[in-house]
Amino acid sequence: MQHCGTAPLKRRRLFPPKGASMSGYLKEVNIKIDMPTASDAVKRVTYNIRNGKSMGFTAIKIIHGYGSTGKGGKIRTETRRYLAQQKDKCMIKDFIPGESFSIFDETTRSAFMVCDELRRDSDLDRSNNGVTIVIL
Repeated sequence: MQHCGTAPLKRRRLFPPKGASMSGYLKEVNIKIDMPTASDAVKRVTYNIRNGKSMGFTAIKIIHGYGSTGKGGKIRTETRRYLAQQKDKCMIKDFIPGESFSIFDETTRSAFMVCDELRRDSDLDRSNNGVTIVIL
């Protein structure tokens, strides 16, 4: 895992408890809820990365779908391309495709050290290519 950015992200509550430690807060975001264009979906990812960092989260779980509508997973593909660029620019620490999100994956195990809540995520070890985990 590359160590160049800072920012924590996700929990299933709007705001972390006042005065709480941010280690382990995970934000979950469904960017495909109204079937946006790939460009609009990437804008939502950008917003949620910035918002998550400012809110003090350590990780974001992005639900983008896997392309079951027959469009070849364009939102998934463009989201991951964008996240790779953000990682190269040190805007995020790393990202984990859902199909790699497993206790047997080194990047996932490193992410546990940043966001312990990921250990309890329902998509862990499910090979779900419709989600991507972003480490802020």
